Amino acid sequence: MYKHILVAVAFNENDEPNKPIAAAQALADAGARVTVLHVKAAVPSYAISYMPQDYLDELNTAIRGKIEEIAQKFENGAGVLIEGHSGRTIVEWAKENAVDCIIIASHRPGLQDYFIGSTAARVVRYAQCSVHVVR
Repeated sequence: MYKHILVAVAFNENDEPNKPIAAAQALADAGARVTVLHVKAAVPSYAISYMPQDYLDELNTAIRGKIEEIAQKFENGAGVLIEGHSGRTIVEWAKENAVDCIIIASHRPGLQDYFIGSTAARVVRYAQCSVHVVR
């Protein structure tokens, strides 16, 4: 069905990573490219000086390891770790890399989501390709 799928993963404690993976497996054409993307929020400059550099390096290594582990479940899977604002960065990356479907998990909205909006809502609103939201 789709030739290039982007699976956005967040690694939140309530996320079920198997649901987006299953959705990607069901929606992918044979030989489709599947990119597993995690957007890491930038550490504010006032806080970064309090963190040891090796902590950030180890964190990035651990995240890349999880992303690659998920990507290996696909014939043409690849993992990508980038820094930025999650909703905006997912949409921009999808547009720049000719993604034809984004798969993203959603959570039950809390009060703050009604005021600032969730990542999934932003992706649905601004993506220029199909978006499959998994709950």
